Amino acid sequence: MRLETKTDLNDTTIEKLQKLIRANIDSYNGFHESAEELSDAALANLFREIGDQRSAMASELQNFVEFNGEEAEEDGSVAAKVHRIWINIRGKINGGDPHVILIEAERGEDHIKEAYEDVLTETAGSAMNDVLTKQYAAVKAGHDKIRDLRDACKSK
Repeated sequence: MRLETKTDLNDTTIEKLQKLIRANIDSYNGFHESAEELSDAALANLFREIGDQRSAMASELQNFVEFNGEEAEEDGSVAAKVHRIWINIRGKINGGDPHVILIEAERGEDHIKEAYEDVLTETAGSAMNDVLTKQYAAVKAGHDKIRDLRDACKSK
């Protein structure tokens, strides 16, 4: 059994990184498109900041995939595109109501948080564990912030 390093990742780890790249691209797209639907400027700016963070995380993972001689994912998933269309429709119907958009954003956050949890479990002991753990902490913080904002918005 060979020792995995960041420049010699096994196929399973690369496959899981590709999954997280897609999830981060989906998250970036979702946050930026949702920001356009929001009437609240501060919330829209927060969405753009979180989206930009996810883009940077995708880029970091893409670099590791490419260091290993593979072509990194550059697109998100079809399911996320459908979800973004749904967010846009709901946002337009509800006049950019922050609570409605936060509900959908939190659903997207559940998805990326779960994706990181699955990959961390499936690649335990990987050379990428430190990078994935650091990124997971950022995802969890974003998830919790969106959830808390959704709950605070609901109680208004």
